[in-house]
Amino acid sequence: MRVAVKFAYDGREFHGYARQPQLETIEGKIVKALIKHGFIEDTVESHFRSASRTDKGVSALCNIIAFDTDISKKRILQILSNEFTDIVVYGIKDVVPDFNPRYAKLRRYRYYLNGDNIDSERAMSTANVFTGEHDFSNFARIESFRNPVRSIDSIVFTKDGNFLVIDFYAQTFLWHQIRRVVSAIIKVEKGKIEKKDIIDALEHPDKKVDFGLAPAEPLILKDIVYDFEFEYNEKKLKEVYNLKSLIVEGLDVSPIKSPKS
Repeated sequence: MRVAVKFAYDGREFHGYARQPQLETIEGKIVKALIKHGFIEDTVESHFRSASRTDKGVSALCNIIAFDTDISKKRILQILSNEFTDIVVYGIKDVVPDFNPRYAKLRRYRYYLNGDNIDSERAMSTANVFTGEHDFSNFARIESFRNPVRSIDSIVFTKDGNFLVIDFYAQTFLWHQIRRVVSAIIKVEKGKIEKKDIIDALEHPDKKVDFGLAPAEPLILKDIVYDFEFEYNEKKLKEVYNLKSLIVEGLDVSPIKSPKS
């Protein structure tokens, strides 16, 4: 059978999500636990897959893995939910044999900015330029096998205490896409560039420009949506809410400044 597992983590404690030799990563730590408990023999035979590969410093309140196993989902959730002190495993689901967690219906990322000296109306006006379908070659780190054309469904601004919170909704995102979009928004806010410069960079992706990369730590993968619901360990679900508070409280978000190009 094939199962999907849902979990959360503070990305500031790891060297990114994806496995790396000699470095502690979220994926590496989870794979070791799966093998240790006999849930899988290796990642190839089990068709192990991850939904999102977050950068170093980026946290997640929801990420998903899937793998083939002969062990019951009840036992897997019971063992994994007590396995880690820095990863909160809180949901599980039996899925179809060809399920790949990368193919989600929707992803939601959240970015936190210090809201004390930001013109939120101006920031929202700039952000609206990015919604819809665009070639994001100038606003992502493009891997050779990836199509740079993506569609952002919506970008929503809210206030959370002293934070200006930006929520990004899309089915898929490119590597560094959100951080580069945020950097461009900040540069407009600081008067370093104009909104028309962003429009031009979207309309002419062959004309290479670099508007910088915003810091990783204020970015959180909030949710990944599929056409089914997970089964939850309610105690661990509460830990996810506590984890969110710890991450946000620990953010070092200085007053808005222009990121380096």
